[in-house]
Amino acid sequence: MTSLSIHPTADISPQATIGPATRIWNYTQVREGAVIGAECVIGRDVYIDADVQIGSRVKIQNSVLLYRGVTIADGVFIGPRVCFTNDRYPRAITPDGALKGVDDWEQGEITVGYGASLGAGAIVVTGVTIGAFAMVAAGAVVTHDVPAYGLVMGVPARLVGYVCACGKPAQSEKSVDQQSRCDALPEVVQWAARQRVLHEPLGDGSVVTLCECCLSALETVVD
Repeated sequence: MTSLSIHPTADISPQATIGPATRIWNYTQVREGAVIGAECVIGRDVYIDADVQIGSRVKIQNSVLLYRGVTIADGVFIGPRVCFTNDRYPRAITPDGALKGVDDWEQGEITVGYGASLGAGAIVVTGVTIGAFAMVAAGAVVTHDVPAYGLVMGVPARLVGYVCACGKPAQSEKSVDQQSRCDALPEVVQWAARQRVLHEPLGDGSVVTLCECCLSALETVVD
């Protein structure tokens, strides 16, 4: 594992914790209390607020904004200019006209699950959970929870389908008759074999499987 690499223009608080083999590029700021895992790639002009929690092997592209209250699991992809908010009812002033202080607003929280991906320019409004391996389309505004493997898009973001752990379209037994094919990735098979699951039940009663190629490879491993 290679050593930690931080660009000289990055502003890293000495009270932040950063794992080995993580790379942080130009003009990124990491605030006090933030935790970043191992083998992450943090692009240019990223802002990571105080106490933000980021897992290992996370890719964060240029100009992403992660405000306090955000927790990112391992293996998450965050596209350029994604913004995670933390104030559901933002105001600069109180009703009597005074400038708001730290005690005048309630900080929200956002959780992004293992292996999820968020496309460029997406906005995540505080108070939501994005499930494992979910996919958020570019430019989407996420205002409600996203199920594991769910594909959401639009303003506001709406569930339009499901994806495999490898990122390509998956089968929902409730709504899709045929699976699409893709190249099975060894890491997908290894992850699912460790979990000992072939199907992921969803809150609406449907079941998402892996795509055909990944599912076939996984069945071979589990059997």
